[in-house]
Amino acid sequence: MTTLSPYDSMSPVNQAAYRAKGAAATLAPLPRAAKDDALLAVADALEVRASEIVEANAQDVAKAREAGISEGMIDRLTLTPERVRAIASDVRDVAALPDPVGEVVRGSTLPNGIDLRQVRVPLGVVGIIYEGRPNVTVDAAALCLKSGNAVLLRGSSSAYRSNTALVRVLRDAVGGAGLPADAVQLVPGEGRDSVRELMRARGLVDVLIPRGGASLINTIVQESVVPVIETGTGNCHVYVDADADLDTAVEILVNSKAQRVGVCNAAETLLVHQDIAPAFLPRALEALAEAGVTVHADERVMAYAKDSAATVVEATTEDWETEYLSHDIAAAVVDSLDRAVEHIRLWTSGHTEAIVTTSQQAARRFTQLVDSTTVAVNASTRFTDGGQFGFGAEIGISTQKLHARGPMGLPELTSTKYIVTGDGHVRR
Repeated sequence: MTTLSPYDSMSPVNQAAYRAKGAAATLAPLPRAAKDDALLAVADALEVRASEIVEANAQDVAKAREAGISEGMIDRLTLTPERVRAIASDVRDVAALPDPVGEVVRGSTLPNGIDLRQVRVPLGVVGIIYEGRPNVTVDAAALCLKSGNAVLLRGSSSAYRSNTALVRVLRDAVGGAGLPADAVQLVPGEGRDSVRELMRARGLVDVLIPRGGASLINTIVQESVVPVIETGTGNCHVYVDADADLDTAVEILVNSKAQRVGVCNAAETLLVHQDIAPAFLPRALEALAEAGVTVHADERVMAYAKDSAATVVEATTEDWETEYLSHDIAAAVVDSLDRAVEHIRLWTSGHTEAIVTTSQQAARRFTQLVDSTTVAVNASTRFTDGGQFGFGAEIGISTQKLHARGPMGLPELTSTKYIVTGDGHVRR
């Protein structure tokens, strides 16, 4: 009688996760050199096979255009030879980063003579669910490989051909470097059923990381039985304090909002202290108008817009909670710093908040009271980014408080374990 292994009765998604679990066990003890060699092989393969990747991507782009997808979204979807080379360069940058695995977080010799060490270890199998940005396929795979994790990649159907080509190149390179090819897999299937199966693969998948809009993230957080690291939306605020330098405030506001609008660290709400509003708002509205930004204003801001060239519309309650990801910003005048903090507490997504002020007391109080992943003092919200923070790369920006918070670099893709070394010690 033939005994079937559990694998034979699994769905295709669970079979992929099962293979990833085996690959993760192989990756975990590997030295840095083995992982770096594989990453360098991936970078070389991306460049050598760029035409294959771009050809597959062109089919996705054509399909997106036929479906009437916006040009902004098509731009995020598009891969060119130059963009593939840039992605390969990013992989080489990841290879050059320090390996967090094996790092001793803390350690000591206990009074009884036992040696105790807490060391970093890979998470295991990481599932990434993301929308139409094929560069994420390579970024996520590279970061997971470097940190000793196997990765299951579930991109959107709009980038299916691109992701299929990319993962084919990744697997060939990883396998050719002597690592298990199943360390990098595309989750089988294009429909929502495959996503639901991935969210229920507890015991096979160690953690899920969603990257995308609010709807995607909320669905995964609410429905997944696999632990989720929530990379949240960015309803980011800029508060201009009574003691702000006007030139600095205008520059930070425009950079935070308009330097790149379709990203999670772009500012979506402006709050202005009433004492500085008469001097600041006319200049701010003019600068926002030049940047092509529409202002969704409360009554007090509207009063300063009468002689302005800015496009100003009346704000609704919905505006305070909106992540626009467009040339739009909500704006309000507040009576005090504490009122600004109250507004932020009520509406923030917990991503990034900035204060512009010359007062050390105001800056200190703001940073103490605001509870977000990042609080910026006299700096643009756009700096909340793993690359800008010097982490080299990031898998996403976590807006939750458990395990990881803020930009997630390589250390955040690890957990820890304790190693207890004794000399025949027994507990009395």
